[in-house]
Amino acid sequence: MENIVNNVEEYLLSREERILQVRNLVETLRAAEEIAKQGYLITSSELADLMDINPSAVTSRGDHWSWRNWVVSRVRREGNQILWQLERVD
Repeated sequence: MENIVNNVEEYLLSREERILQVRNLVETLRAAEEIAKQGYLITSSELADLMDINPSAVTSRGDHWSWRNWVVSRVRREGNQILWQLERVD
């Protein structure tokens, strides 16, 4: 009986974790939508944080590429920072 209780607790915990991951994803997508809608420019490290990838992976993708519902474009360089713009694609 104890094993069944432990298995149920593990299942519920992993379900809660999965729901939390989905909520975090929705928050990330909302942030991306706001960035695109407002025309904000973001740095490579900010974009990497948004996408949850290594910053070097951002710059290695080139100047124009797709991510989920957005096209990501390299806009310009300011000092040692590359600035990117998100544009919504439907």
